[in-house]
Amino acid sequence: MDDKVDIKDFLEFVYSFYKTMKDHEVTLVYEGEVTHQITKAFTSLTETNMEAEEEGPSTQKKVFHVMVECLQNMSKHAETIDASNLKKDGRGIFMLSKNEDAYNITTGNVLNNSKVAHITKMLEQINSLDKDGLKKLYKQQIKEGRLSNKGGAGLGFIDIAKKTGNKLYYNFLSINDEFSFFVFTSKISRNN
Repeated sequence: MDDKVDIKDFLEFVYSFYKTMKDHEVTLVYEGEVTHQITKAFTSLTETNMEAEEEGPSTQKKVFHVMVECLQNMSKHAETIDASNLKKDGRGIFMLSKNEDAYNITTGNVLNNSKVAHITKMLEQINSLDKDGLKKLYKQQIKEGRLSNKGGAGLGFIDIAKKTGNKLYYNFLSINDEFSFFVFTSKISRNN
C-alpha cells in the first residue's frame, strides 16, 4: 500500500512540475553532471526548437553563446554535497525558458559560502557598467591575468553581459554554514 501512495504522490509531483514548466514557458530543464556531450546535446535540441520557431540568426547565436558559457561555468565551479561524503563537482540544474520578448537561461549549483561575497561583488560591478565599461573591464581582467586553474576573473559573466546587453540576475540561497545554492539567470532579448 505504501508503494501506491508513493507512486501517486510522485505522479502528482510530475503533473505539478509539468504545469509549472508550462506556466513559466520552460522549454528545457536538466539536473545532473555537465559534460561536453551534454552541452552539445542541449545546443542541438535548442537549435531544432529555434528553427521550428523561425528565430532570427542573431538571437540564435546569442542564445548558444550564453548557453555554452553558463554550462562551462557550472561544470568548472559547481560543488556537490553528497550524502556519502564523496565530493563530485560539476553538477547543477540548467533551464531554458522563453516568452514573447526574450529567452532566459538559468543555472543553479552548489557553491562554498567562502565564494559568495566575491561573486556578489563581481556581479554587482558588472551590472553597474555600460557597454564601454564592460569592454574595459574585460580587457583589464585579461591584462591583469587574474585567472585561477578553474578559469576565474569573472570573464564568463562579463562576456554574457556584453553579448546580451542585459543585466545579470542572481541569488544565493543558504543551504547550511558551509554551502549555498547559487541561482543565475541571463536574459537574451528576441529581435525578430
